Amino acid sequence: MKKLSQKIIKLLKKKKLKVSFAESCTGGLLSSNITSISGSSKVFSMGLVTYSNQSKNRLLKVPKKIINKYGAVSAQCCYSMVANLSKISKSDIAVSITGIAGPSGGSKLKPIGLVFIGIKLKNNIIINKFIFKNKGRVYIRRSAVKKTLKIILENI
Repeated sequence: MKKLSQKIIKLLKKKKLKVSFAESCTGGLLSSNITSISGSSKVFSMGLVTYSNQSKNRLLKVPKKIINKYGAVSAQCCYSMVANLSKISKSDIAVSITGIAGPSGGSKLKPIGLVFIGIKLKNNIIINKFIFKNKGRVYIRRSAVKKTLKIILENI
């Protein structure tokens, strides 16, 4: 993931773009991957770990109605997270991640490994849905970060 992070930082610097993250199930792992690279301060604006529903509501202004109706792990919540992060951070690129890393918390409709990744560039918001193999919490979190890094790279 280090090489992906390095490529992203190099491209963001070249294009003079800033990026911000709102993370839930990855718990700051995405932000950590980017900030572990020297020079990231030139392109990284902020990273919020909004793990609880309360923090999603308070910090990211995700309406309680969305969380109650669709759940924190939903395309709707992911969309609200990334849209509001974009407003808060004023970054060129905003990214949100919400999912179920396990080992508990899954259901038939929302299995362990379900992750939504949102990215906002200019006025476009894209929400991606993934179901990563249930090979444990660490595997799911790392897979989500790696996929997010690839999505960022494809979109800048």
